[in-house]
Amino acid sequence: MEKSDRMKNRSNKSKNFIGTVVSVAMLKTAKVEVSHMKKHPLYKKALKKTKRFACHNELSDIAVGDNVEIRQVRPVSRTKHFSVVKKIV
Repeated sequence: MEKSDRMKNRSNKSKNFIGTVVSVAMLKTAKVEVSHMKKHPLYKKALKKTKRFACHNELSDIAVGDNVEIRQVRPVSRTKHFSVVKKIV
């Protein structure tokens, strides 16, 4: 099997999330907070889980409070493994 055949068979497993921008203080970087609901395995209580991602940002019109879509990419730096895809209106 050639390398190109293996690349065709591999599915795109990049993670996509929708979150809220919480910081744009760094150059070409935005901190995006993603939250989701998860049930406790024993008590079945709904818990809100949040995670902040440092995202590479090439868009110039992103501000704090905007909803954006982010996608997992190859590492851009030590902390940036996601990139801002688009602003959700």
